[in-house]
Amino acid sequence: MSIPLRIAVLGAGSWGTALAMQSARLNPDVVLWARDPGHAARLDTNRENARYLPSVRFPDNLRVVSDPNLAVHGRDLIMVAVPTSGFRETLRWVGQRLGEGQRIAWATKGLETTTGAWLHEVLDEELPGQASAVLSGPSFAAEVAREQPTALTVAAADTELGEVVARAFHGRSMRVYRNADVLGVELGAAFKNVLAIAAGISDGAGFGANARAALMTRGLAELQRFGVAVGARPQTLTGLSGLGDLILTCTDDQSRNRRLGLFLGQGFDLETARRRIGQAIEGADTARVAAAKADQAGVEMPICAEVHAVLYRNRPVREAVRRLLERDPVAEDE
Repeated sequence: MSIPLRIAVLGAGSWGTALAMQSARLNPDVVLWARDPGHAARLDTNRENARYLPSVRFPDNLRVVSDPNLAVHGRDLIMVAVPTSGFRETLRWVGQRLGEGQRIAWATKGLETTTGAWLHEVLDEELPGQASAVLSGPSFAAEVAREQPTALTVAAADTELGEVVARAFHGRSMRVYRNADVLGVELGAAFKNVLAIAAGISDGAGFGANARAALMTRGLAELQRFGVAVGARPQTLTGLSGLGDLILTCTDDQSRNRRLGLFLGQGFDLETARRRIGQAIEGADTARVAAAKADQAGVEMPICAEVHAVLYRNRPVREAVRRLLERDPVAEDE
């Protein structure tokens, strides 16, 4: 029988809270860290995250803290689930408190938009020698919190670390698969958000189911082309963190990225759409660097490029669609 893990989840948004709840159902000693002391106190007292996951009660053994020392000290595994904008800063203060034998993983989806770095590169810069592990896959926080069946993948080149992360979250309503392709899992998790915006734009503009299916299929082809160019395994992108997450975020309105696209397709500007959603929308930030990443790799990613143009170059939605349709015909496998 394995020894129970002592786990910290950093980030008390919807995703971090849901992961902490799942882990606390399986492990007796779990803490959730919230940056704001007032927010942490409310969560711990009320036993729910009323803002993001209302009416879902915390497991009795889940503690919420705002003190970084309490969050990190004595934890076997530290799961980082903050937005990408806070990822590097979080690693820095964790690194100042990290003890021997403590492991780090992350469930943040996206890239560091200020530098274009993959999150494993940020980890390498801030915590040299620390093994990389990322937990990802098709998952809405509300469904994880409510124990709806969910399958995720943990990518780690270090087999032992992958097993530790899987053990922290695998059980009851959640199944966790293992994978060694950290870059492929990161890629799928980040770029599918841009494609979900494209699907939302299409549906918001009333283009129909045919267009959505085409965007998803050709979007997956873009992911695979780019993945091959940067060294990811193509099969990773047809797995949970690629195709699985792509289907989820392109077809269900729980996806903030899809909802952003719906607002844009209906004629709202980007800032109005952001305000209406009221939470971080990683795909909008990822779109800023996706086109640059594709250019660096010498890969055409026309759907991602058109999303970027709609978001940041004021390109009308119908003009973006026209540009995609008028591209020269090519073989499907190119």
